[in-house]
Amino acid sequence: MHFKNISLYSLALTLTLSSCSGKKEEEKTVYENTKFAKNNENTVHLTEKQIQSVGLTTTTVQDRNMEKLVRLNGKAEIAPSHISLVSSIMGGHIKSINVINGSHFSKGQVLAVVEDPQFIQLQQDYLVTKAQLEAARLNYNRQKDLNTSKASSDKTMQTAQAEYSTLNATLKGLEEKLRIIGINAKGLSTGNIRSKINIYAPFTGFVSKILVNNGQYINPSDTLFELINPAGLLLELKVFENDVNDVKAGQEILVYNNQNPDVKSSAKIVSVVPSIENGGSATAVARLSSVNTEFVKGMYVNAEVNISSRSTQGLPNEAVVSFENKNYVFEDLGKSNYKMIPVAAGISDDQFTEILKADPLKDKKIVRKGAYSLLMMLKNKAE
Repeated sequence: MHFKNISLYSLALTLTLSSCSGKKEEEKTVYENTKFAKNNENTVHLTEKQIQSVGLTTTTVQDRNMEKLVRLNGKAEIAPSHISLVSSIMGGHIKSINVINGSHFSKGQVLAVVEDPQFIQLQQDYLVTKAQLEAARLNYNRQKDLNTSKASSDKTMQTAQAEYSTLNATLKGLEEKLRIIGINAKGLSTGNIRSKINIYAPFTGFVSKILVNNGQYINPSDTLFELINPAGLLLELKVFENDVNDVKAGQEILVYNNQNPDVKSSAKIVSVVPSIENGGSATAVARLSSVNTEFVKGMYVNAEVNISSRSTQGLPNEAVVSFENKNYVFEDLGKSNYKMIPVAAGISDDQFTEILKADPLKDKKIVRKGAYSLLMMLKNKAE
């Protein structure tokens, strides 16, 4: 809000009123001329000349349509669904690591190479089973033809059929195992058997952690890398209790970080946690409209939410003054007397400030220009 804040130790305004008659009493300052009774210390009385010197004017509570700008702050986090732990399907020794912590990678990029004799054995088993399956297929077809002419028993044909089916299932299983470790079984032959397999990136993102070293033996249960998919970046923002009812899912917001406060990116609130924490705030979760590498996990961020125009009751900004984190206005009581009244301020813009529960102030004359001077006179007197 556009209030003027003061301190009891910095109130130094002195309005010296000179008189044509030159009388000593009229040469006194406003501070000296505004004496307060102890039982009426929230009221100040001005002389006519003091009123003219201050240029005091009054106003009344007005109905206004105002927009509210809510400022939020929080941290950038990654949705659990977009943090991946990468391991090897089969154990082996780390032959090479092709990334470093924090490095960017693309989907399908080789992150590491693992070597082990069992990879050779798996490929051999596949090729042997493939050859056996072909022989079993020929035998089954032959036995089926012989059985048709009753030259072969049903049992012999059924045995040939069972062998063929078993080998076919075994081959399919081996083919799937090879696919999982990144070996194309269809193109496998005795001439291209290899002892190494590649660990591929499942998406485009960043390396968060590397948990292995070259030469290390790993088991299938061991985690090699922690990877972050930036598409899962979420902004967890604090919403103070006074603003909870104004911040809703689906609202467009602008976000920025402390390093580049002038560069603002668009985002959308996707959810608001329906609970107030001990600190007096709720949590709103927002997602960036597009991937922005300037926002990283753990970074502090700020956000601005423009709330739609709403009907309010308010006063011009200069009529509302602030002292020790509390807001006040001055009522014109008549006969040059002015009373300080505490108020609860709501939203504000460049011209007006919303007054919450403003009904008691309706139809009252409120000091506009000069409210700040009255506050200083009153607080100086309190000292």
